[in-house]
Amino acid sequence: MRTAVYPGTFNPITNGHTDLVERASRLFDHIIVAVGVNRQKSTDLSAQVRVDLASEVLGHLPNVEVCSFDTLLTEYVKERGANIILRGLRTVADFEYEFQLVGMNRVLEPSIETVFLAPAEHLSYISSTLVREIASYGGDISKFVHPVVAKAMMKDGGRGL
Repeated sequence: MRTAVYPGTFNPITNGHTDLVERASRLFDHIIVAVGVNRQKSTDLSAQVRVDLASEVLGHLPNVEVCSFDTLLTEYVKERGANIILRGLRTVADFEYEFQLVGMNRVLEPSIETVFLAPAEHLSYISSTLVREIASYGGDISKFVHPVVAKAMMKDGGRGL
């Protein structure tokens, strides 16, 4: 069975993330959407809220599991019996950063491969950062995220839960 781990903060999960998981679900037997607790980043939404939102948004995909992790990614991938890391690429800047990660992950665990997918062209400009910024000003984020995510983000004055 081919299991891929799709890690990220998903703060919040966007339509771009969803598009990538939907397409990847046709390529892999099992996908673990791994909501990371990144100690280098602050998040507006708790890890549990991010897991709950992603679970609801991706609930229509039977081969997708959503969970959180707070460990080194390569260790988590091995722990889950996977050997593929799935990542999304939107821009050249993403590629430069992701290329560094691939190199580090190969040194840490040579048996793990990284596979990149690009979002659909009409979704490539969406980022969680921009969605949070729009929501913080009370803007309409309904074109960028699932309705359940928009509702959660608009609670508490657009700061999330």
